[in-house]
Amino acid sequence: MTASPPLFIATSDLAAVTRGRAVPAREEAAVLRRGVGWVPADLAITSFGKIAPNVFGSVGDLRLLPVPAARVQMSASGGLPGTSLHLAEQVHPDGRPWECCPRSFARFALDDFKQATGLDVIASFEHEFTLGGLRPTAPFSFERYRSAEPFGSQLLLELEELGLEPENWLPEYGADQFEITLCPTDALQAADRAILLKEVVRDLARRHGRQVSFAPLPDPDGSGNGVHVHLSLRDADGRPALYDPARPGGLSELGSRFAAGILNHAPALSAITAASPASFLRLQPHRWSAGGIFLGERNREALVRICPTSTLGGGQTAEQYNLEYRAADATANAWLTLGVLIRAGLRGITETYDSPHPWPEGATQEDLAGVPALPGNLTEALAELEKDTIVADWFHPHLLDTFTSVKRAEIEHVHNLDPSALCEEVSRVH
Repeated sequence: MTASPPLFIATSDLAAVTRGRAVPAREEAAVLRRGVGWVPADLAITSFGKIAPNVFGSVGDLRLLPVPAARVQMSASGGLPGTSLHLAEQVHPDGRPWECCPRSFARFALDDFKQATGLDVIASFEHEFTLGGLRPTAPFSFERYRSAEPFGSQLLLELEELGLEPENWLPEYGADQFEITLCPTDALQAADRAILLKEVVRDLARRHGRQVSFAPLPDPDGSGNGVHVHLSLRDADGRPALYDPARPGGLSELGSRFAAGILNHAPALSAITAASPASFLRLQPHRWSAGGIFLGERNREALVRICPTSTLGGGQTAEQYNLEYRAADATANAWLTLGVLIRAGLRGITETYDSPHPWPEGATQEDLAGVPALPGNLTEALAELEKDTIVADWFHPHLLDTFTSVKRAEIEHVHNLDPSALCEEVSRVH
């Protein structure tokens, strides 16, 4: 008799690495009830494998408690056995939420948003990545699309079978670059899927003998890999809340206030959403990433973009209308990224920030010359995070301290590298 494959119970940590423990399949029922053991200091592991200085030390214990809906069953092929990957929340041994759990951070942010506004958040994370082992092909071309076969078609099929609802698979602009998008869904589920997606892509690539990198910038002179976070809001009856055709850019007053919160706290947020020493090399003008802190109408240099809609085939503008946050990448923890964007949006709704002017798609670089810039590097972004007491207060002190310690340890690891070597080192681990 062939034994069932093991289960891997995992969290995504502050380095956006999926870490956890495997257990035999026969233990599944017990593990779903009681979780598996974990250690607080594991939160302080950097992407390069060292443990950063932290408040936990060698003491304390946790449980990784699986989230029933956040799981995928990896296929067995190419000599690799199958396995079941379960995402989990980190809890105290008695089941209480742990104050430093990234998934709990996102869940509590969404709960607070719902309680304060009565609105639900719908989200989608778009991932760009580099697929190795291909011959050079033209950007966006059918040739590049076909060059990735059968990987691409199998990826779509596997994502569909796993219930992750793929939307688009496309050849991108950068060398060996592709993009995979998932359909919008409940925001917390969207963040779960963003984490699972990376592991599905990596696992399939491994079975095909290919290397995958989600690093924000594989080559300082090339194109970067972003994670674009799309957000929309719906009322208790499921009606869209962001669209108002009478207002500039079609953005409702509530949507404008939501965007204002993100824009006003953008320097601090960028430390969470662009979380590697290479991330800010991508976030520069003229890279179609996030060239400045402004709201743009169909403008890919904007930090927050009003996305295009289409009425073709009976499409409804209000149903499609969403905001896109463009200063995130896959070195950031998806749960923390979602949590800070939601809390910033809520802050904009509940406070009296100036409503942003949506720059139209025809705005020139001269028009945008005066818009504020994002921090120039991760060190500056961490300083902005610590300086912005509103954002800092969203975190339990131990979570914030551990995050900044991990990131400063990563900065120290690469501090003497030139941009090319820096990008190579980050690509090695992401």
